[in-house]
Amino acid sequence: MTTSRRKFIKISALGIGGVTAASSALNMFGSNTYMDELVKQNVEKKLTRTATYCEICFWKCAAWTYTDEEGLIKKIIGNDDDSHCNGRLCPRGTGGIGMYHDENRLKTPLIRTIVNGEQTFRKASWDEALDLIASKFTGIKEKYGAESFALLKHGAPGKHFEHLFKAYGSDTIAEPAYAQCRGPRETGFVLTFGSWVGSPEPTDIRDTKCLVLIGSHIGENMHNTQVQEMSEAIDNGATIITVDPRLSTAASKSKHWLAIKPATDIALMLAWMNVIIEEGLYDKEYIEKYANGFDELKDYVRKFTPEWAYGITTIKPEEIRKTARVMGAASPSVIIHPGRHVVWYGDDTQRARAMAILNALLGSWGRRGGFYFKEKIKVPKYPHPKYPHPKWGWHEIGEKYPLAQMGITTEVIKASIPSEDNKYPVKAWMVAGTNITKSIPNKKLLEKAMDELDFMVVVDTMPMDVTGYADVVLPECTYLERYDGIRSATNRAPSIAVRTPAAKPKYESKPAWWMAKQIGERLGLHDYYKYDDFKEVIEWQLEKMGTSLEELEKIGVKNYPRTSGPLYINEEETYEFPTASGKIELYSQELKDLGFDPLPAYTVHPEPEPGFYRLNYGRAPMHTFSRTVNNPNLNDLMDENKLWVNPKVARIIGLKSNQEVWLKNQDDIISTFSIKVRVTERVRWDSVYMVHGFGHDNKKLEKAFGKGINDTQLISKVATDPIMGGTGMRGNFVAILTEDPHKILDV
Repeated sequence: MTTSRRKFIKISALGIGGVTAASSALNMFGSNTYMDELVKQNVEKKLTRTATYCEICFWKCAAWTYTDEEGLIKKIIGNDDDSHCNGRLCPRGTGGIGMYHDENRLKTPLIRTIVNGEQTFRKASWDEALDLIASKFTGIKEKYGAESFALLKHGAPGKHFEHLFKAYGSDTIAEPAYAQCRGPRETGFVLTFGSWVGSPEPTDIRDTKCLVLIGSHIGENMHNTQVQEMSEAIDNGATIITVDPRLSTAASKSKHWLAIKPATDIALMLAWMNVIIEEGLYDKEYIEKYANGFDELKDYVRKFTPEWAYGITTIKPEEIRKTARVMGAASPSVIIHPGRHVVWYGDDTQRARAMAILNALLGSWGRRGGFYFKEKIKVPKYPHPKYPHPKWGWHEIGEKYPLAQMGITTEVIKASIPSEDNKYPVKAWMVAGTNITKSIPNKKLLEKAMDELDFMVVVDTMPMDVTGYADVVLPECTYLERYDGIRSATNRAPSIAVRTPAAKPKYESKPAWWMAKQIGERLGLHDYYKYDDFKEVIEWQLEKMGTSLEELEKIGVKNYPRTSGPLYINEEETYEFPTASGKIELYSQELKDLGFDPLPAYTVHPEPEPGFYRLNYGRAPMHTFSRTVNNPNLNDLMDENKLWVNPKVARIIGLKSNQEVWLKNQDDIISTFSIKVRVTERVRWDSVYMVHGFGHDNKKLEKAFGKGINDTQLISKVATDPIMGGTGMRGNFVAILTEDPHKILDV
């Protein structure tokens, strides 16, 4: 066995404790209790209030942070004027204070070194760490070109480093949020409607009559506004249809739960199309006025009857017809929800196309109770010179995926492994705000790529697994301790929100904007950083928008009237869709010209061998991926994941609830840690389920270490979407081991 040149190193961290938060999923958004009001009044009387918006997930709810007289952050409350949260934060948001208090935070820059022949980290000053990083930027550019330095990023810190990289001359930029999450959805809807779904999604859930969820776990992925609106829709009598092999939180609130056989979603949607068209349930006037390719679609789906789909999906024909008729009766106030994490089986763009086509048939795009026309307000760009034009970047690296609209993380990773046919060699990475060891499938490929790098720097608030592979680790302060870019996100009406520091950065942590500026200055990129503090950028932008930082610090959120037109299609006019034809493309000529199916086709996917079960994974309302498992507040709510197992399977294997088991996948990869069993009828017999983000193997994440299983470790088989490069990760199968396989191997 060869020794890795870039050995994983476990980072130590010291700090202070936190406080506890408690909340639950769909029930947490009710009206405030009398005690809540007393607490709120007490907070407002005694504590100092600071405007912020949440960093725990991408929803970015505006909030107020409260600090005591000693400057310690004590509480976070939603901003009543914010359309993203309506004054009510989810468990993650209220528990965000735990990021600030976490005892295991990164505290100082670290540099990889060798002591007595062993790789380890040593503490370093900021100047030493930044000088080293700048020298590597310079060296990579001189030897290979700036393009060979890649940025893998996510969230607010990623934005600051993206500016640095583009100024430096590299557009080799990617983030898991695209190819490992929502990319196929965007491509599928662009091909159909000419528009990204975007974030937050423009779903008019509060006014819908029928909400269809296909693997979209509202209530567990905790997208704030959508959870609130779903609760409102249920109160208003809306019908919820959930398609899922597991009785999720959303399914438990649904009139119809379709426990579909995994990997057969497209077959179900084709059968729905068959019923909706054959029975005349579609919106005839809408389709005639706005759509191309209806005749081709009608001929195509004629053979996809509910009886045909029954043999594939295991959903009875009468249930397929019944739910299709419910959708038709609710049209156009119906939503086939596009989901979020949609990289499943490798044909995910076509799966998204099927969703989009169903929405088109039901007339929901641009209609009340369907999808509204989103709007945002543009934030002026702070002046800087034009970026240099790189010779190549993410476009070229992902060139074999013709409809990719962002950098594909896995293609950048592959480009980091030397080979004779690698036209675009990547030699160094900066990883900012993303724990790629938990988000990127095929750990073997990832570790091989990291081992080949000349240099790797990681920026994070916590000693996440990925930091153990870095040459330099930079400690970022939490979102509660820094200024960041102005939040301007799509919604029914535009609004902006600001993030201002409620406390000084703890220890030696620094904001990402400061790190990027310091590196840029060392690289001679002074003209791209003509400010001393990012606060100056925000002040300049707000002044250009007719307001001020002083005003936003007082109100937190500023709402603006719509200026782009009505929220829905004006039925008295002819709306032009932003496609090449100006109409909805049911039949995609663009896909056909590229050699792909112009209409969604059902593909038979591999099934588990005897003794194996499909590995399904999902979210929990109190956690964001792997980022929050060590958070003292949120860890109190959920400190480990469990393996959902059907009672039939439990009887065959002899399992009991809370029994510890290990998993082995189809490639003989065995989980590092064990997981406790949850025996439940809420999951199909051919699948098992766990929450993503657990199984951390860094002992210095004291609350997260060894708790549960890391599902990504077992995802070694990837089905790549040929249209846009998304990594389908739900084609992995596991066997359940009741004896500790590591003890057996040791013997």
